[in-house]
Amino acid sequence: MQTHKLYIDGQYVESTGNEWLDIINPATEEVISRTPRGTEEDVDRAVKAAFNAQKDWEMTPNIERGKIVRALGDKIEEQRDRFIELLQEEQGKDYELASGEVDLAIDYFRYMSEWARRIEGEIVPSDRPNEQIHIYKKPIGVVGGIVPWNFPVFILARKVATALVTGCTIVLKPSQQTPNTAMEFTKLVDSMSEIPNGVYNLVTGTGSEIGNALASHENVHMISMTGSVPAGTKVMEAAAQNITKVNLELGGKAPAIVTENADLDLAAENIMISRLANNGQACTNAERVYVHESVADAFLEKLKQEIEGVTIDDPLANKEADVGPLVSQERKEKVAEMVAAAVEEGAEIVTGGDSPSGMDKGFFYQPTVLKNVSQDMEIIQEEIFGPVIPVSTFKSLDEAIERGNDTKYGLSSSVYTEDYHEAMRVVNELKFGETFINRENFEAVQGYHAGMRQSGLGGADGKHGVEDFLVTQTVYMQYKQDKQ
Repeated sequence: MQTHKLYIDGQYVESTGNEWLDIINPATEEVISRTPRGTEEDVDRAVKAAFNAQKDWEMTPNIERGKIVRALGDKIEEQRDRFIELLQEEQGKDYELASGEVDLAIDYFRYMSEWARRIEGEIVPSDRPNEQIHIYKKPIGVVGGIVPWNFPVFILARKVATALVTGCTIVLKPSQQTPNTAMEFTKLVDSMSEIPNGVYNLVTGTGSEIGNALASHENVHMISMTGSVPAGTKVMEAAAQNITKVNLELGGKAPAIVTENADLDLAAENIMISRLANNGQACTNAERVYVHESVADAFLEKLKQEIEGVTIDDPLANKEADVGPLVSQERKEKVAEMVAAAVEEGAEIVTGGDSPSGMDKGFFYQPTVLKNVSQDMEIIQEEIFGPVIPVSTFKSLDEAIERGNDTKYGLSSSVYTEDYHEAMRVVNELKFGETFINRENFEAVQGYHAGMRQSGLGGADGKHGVEDFLVTQTVYMQYKQDKQ
């Protein structure tokens, strides 16, 4: 079992505290490593190192920073198999999704490296004679990056690659449940003499301690946090002390609307993919399905067949497994409680609804489909974050859109229809940051991943994601008119 250290100012260091956190393999329930339970003093050391490194890093030519960011992607690729194994071990992903996440992280570093020559300002006309107005884009400064447990490699890439290419330094806090891939990445940073000390720092610990200490620190200029709504609320409260900018990707409750004009085979397959990705533990997962009553029975039968065709197993032991464990016993118990509450209120289990038989170890839960689900049930209103699909019927597209928008979240959504008139109505009237038409819910690195309402503030990916790490300086430049 490996014991980790913090990484501050280019050095591996001990925490100032003397407590540890055990990291558990969710498929076997074995302790696989331990990390320091960092302290506020550790955060202060890391932030000071990042703050001191900021000026020189910002002055480093953009193209040089871009080369470093690309090199980090190349180094992950060299250790690709190692990252996949660690990700499966600490998080429980199936092989296909784990390899896809690592490959996407590699691609993300390479994509962001190309922004080195694309960060641009503007010159705008002045109302005064002999004056130019220049608008500069500059790094925001020290970034506190808080990474969740459900996509610990890809979201690390989102925060680190964007911070470094824009000229920001970073203090990274991985999830206390899945820090091993971040520790492996830190080895790559440590091996690169091109990265000055203090540009990248890592502090492990709990969100309530490390996350809040980062958010409230006077020398942190932005908190980029991916996680739950309660955690995001705490970060905002802490950041408010210094009016620190927050970039938050929080929860989701994505509706999937299946109209009477949908290709039902396509809908069933892609909703299954969208629901079971990462064992149902993603903010963009299809969390509730609204299907037109005229095709509901046919759709449910196809969806049942798709769900019952998946393989549940320890993903490290079986590369063919489609579904692995949930991240913790607590998460498994919460999913089971939500299903039980829905059934008590009148929902009916179509398939699943229990732990898989014969699996005595691990936090496994069967992929589950529920029908006869009403709009006021908890399972429709709150995030499930597990492999459960509640299905409800509708009579008109107006009704489906209204019920789709009936949520405090606003991250992802989808519609399945072969009628482009219906598709355009849904796109125009659904209030979500992303809408996927006739495909699974997963975003592109060149897009913009952002939510509305309680799903967050700001966003990630593409041009707009880069801009979130920049501040604007406007310069009014007067000059003399030579009249000789």
